Amino acid sequence: MIELKNDRFLRVIQHQPVDMTPIWVMRQAGRYLPEYREVRQQAGSFLTLCKTPELACKVTLQPLDRFPLDAAILFSDILTIPDAMGLGLRFIEGEGPVFERPIQSARDVAALSMPDPETELKYVLDAVRMIHHELAGKVPLIGFCGSPWTMATYMLEGRANKEFPKIRAALREQPQVLHALLNLLAQSVAEHLNAQIKAGAQVVMIFDTWGGMLDTPHYEEFSLNYVRQIISQLIREYNRRRIPSILFTKNGHDWLEIMAQSGCDVLGVDWQVHMGHARERVGHQVALQGNMDPGLLLKTPEEIHAHVERILAEYGKGSGHIFNLGHGITPDVPPENVAVLVDAVHSLSRKYHD
Repeated sequence: MIELKNDRFLRVIQHQPVDMTPIWVMRQAGRYLPEYREVRQQAGSFLTLCKTPELACKVTLQPLDRFPLDAAILFSDILTIPDAMGLGLRFIEGEGPVFERPIQSARDVAALSMPDPETELKYVLDAVRMIHHELAGKVPLIGFCGSPWTMATYMLEGRANKEFPKIRAALREQPQVLHALLNLLAQSVAEHLNAQIKAGAQVVMIFDTWGGMLDTPHYEEFSLNYVRQIISQLIREYNRRRIPSILFTKNGHDWLEIMAQSGCDVLGVDWQVHMGHARERVGHQVALQGNMDPGLLLKTPEEIHAHVERILAEYGKGSGHIFNLGHGITPDVPPENVAVLVDAVHSLSRKYHD
């Protein structure tokens, strides 16, 4: 087992004392970095970049070379599992993911099979192994998957559509078919996350990007129910180290209490939540991750400092807070502003940990 040189991120998850609040940033390996854009151009397509372990490793490490972040996150995509199921994933510039063969019937669902992580998704695990080796204990590595609900939205629609009419119709007219799909996806996610853990991920995260489109009863039945199922099957300890899990449901601020009972160790929250109120609502059940609006990274250094100070003050003294954005960093953010953010979190948070 490689000893971690910086375990601040893992300690905070367990509410253990730290010297400062740890920070990493969703989509920290991405288009805002010129060095990422160079590798992306070299790859020729986003999917090729994801499926070439050497390149995925390279871009995962790029932000760590620039900024003193407290965690790395695997460079991959939330739709790798549906792609491995044979739906024909491709990415269209300016439009996003598109499936050539979306789910259209109960027969289509019945024809799906669970991908083997070490065959159809071997490129992901090879990237995890490479990143883990290259990090050499510098910081922990986060592996991840999309949630069953979020993957299902794309699988039925065939592409991004914020109204998602087809999955809404399935909710009304074919809930059992939808449950069959979600169950298969939950089994696939659990297997894939466990494979990532064995390959070297020290934390795993579930991105429920579209869970917030549901009302509360449907969220519990069609999204959170399957997240619980996944978390109950995850490896909890590997190589004598506890393996925490993070759940992020975009627009899920109304459900903090029920999400905190899912079995996860950390709840990611978006910028619509006051961190102090979120802390009061979940207590010590889970750590919290978040929650600066990514748009604030377009402000001046002074304004970024002020917003960091506000969020740190909202959370208050003590451990249990991982600083992050409330969603992914946007391509128009200047890299120097990320440097300001990371420095501000580390320097301004010390007084909350004395």
